[in-house]
Amino acid sequence: MPKYLACLFLALSSLTQAACPEDKAYPNNMFPELVFETTMGTITVELDRLKAPMTTNHILHLVKNKTYDDTLIHRIVPGFVIQAGAFAADLSEVEACDTVINESGNGLKNSRGSLSMARYNDPHSATASFFINLGDNDNLNPSSDGWGYAVFGYVTAGMDVVDKMAAVKTQYSNELDAKDVPVETIKILSAQVK
Repeated sequence: MPKYLACLFLALSSLTQAACPEDKAYPNNMFPELVFETTMGTITVELDRLKAPMTTNHILHLVKNKTYDDTLIHRIVPGFVIQAGAFAADLSEVEACDTVINESGNGLKNSRGSLSMARYNDPHSATASFFINLGDNDNLNPSSDGWGYAVFGYVTAGMDVVDKMAAVKTQYSNELDAKDVPVETIKILSAQVK
C-alpha cells in the first residue's frame, strides 16, 4: 500500500469511534448505584435501567472502563445544570465508545437532581458527557416540537455537594473554548458501581 494511502487510512480510522459493547453491564442490577468521588465530595446516583436501558448500559460500560476517572466538571450554570464527562483533567477530550440512542421519551423528567445525557443538535449524538439538573428544567423534556434530553438516573445522596459546585465562580476558558467553566478545577476522581 502506498505510504500516503496508509497515512490516510490511519487518519480516517482515528476519526471513527469504537462500537460500544452490546453485552449487559452488571446484568443482575436493575437499579445500579454509582458513586462519584469528586474533589468537592461524594455524589451517589441511582440509574434507571427499566426506563433508560440503553443509556444505563452505555454509562455502566463507561464506568467499567474508568472513562470518568480523573475528568472535569467542566460547565456550571447556576439554577440550571452542572456538566461533566467531556474533558479529562489534562483538558483532552474524553474518548467514549460510539453514541447512544436518545431515550428522552421514557417518562423521566429533567427535574432537580436528575441526570441526563448531554448532546449536540443531533438527538442521537450523546457519548459520555452528562449533566445534573439544578432545577426543574421542563424545557429539556421532549415535546411536540422535538426531542428532549434523556434522563437516566437521579442523585440519591450528595445533592449538597452538587449545590456547592453550583456556587463556584465560572469564566470563559480559552483552553476549552467554552464558557461557564469553573475558575478552580473541580474533578471527578473516580466513578464506580456501588
